[in-house]
Amino acid sequence: MIMPRGEPLLLPVNPVFIAASLAAGLAINMLPLGRIVWAPDVLMLLLVFWGVHQPARIGMGVAFFLGLCMDVSQSALLGQHALSYTVLSFGAIAIHRRLLWFSVPSQALQVLPLFVLAHAVELLLRMVAGGIFPGLWSFLAPVLEALLWPLASWVLLAPQRRPPDSDQNRPL
Repeated sequence: MIMPRGEPLLLPVNPVFIAASLAAGLAINMLPLGRIVWAPDVLMLLLVFWGVHQPARIGMGVAFFLGLCMDVSQSALLGQHALSYTVLSFGAIAIHRRLLWFSVPSQALQVLPLFVLAHAVELLLRMVAGGIFPGLWSFLAPVLEALLWPLASWVLLAPQRRPPDSDQNRPL
């Protein structure tokens, strides 16, 4: 792949780091915070990030499994999170080549519709199953997830950045 101008080459990502970040996101989502409907879904953010940056390693199967884990942990309708995470992962993989050409703030604007779609699928399934409407504050969660995109990008790409090379004669 041709890198955008001015972007440094990144080291390969460690699969253990991907798994650890997804496990940490799952643990954060499982925290008993009560009924905060506007809280961002950290696992959703991580699934989009790794779906964009490592689509061969994190795909829809991983998203479906983590969605089932979220369904069981929240005692939600079985498959509610699994379907929304799978739709989200499909969307992230579909736009991953185009998305990497943009700057990080522009990427945040481009992933916002993915987050809105995933939350809409989750809300629609909850409403069809007879749940109550959580309120208008639930529409704030996708916006917060898009606002967290630059922070997630900076933190999750940090282990892959090359240290400054003191040898000026090396081309890479």
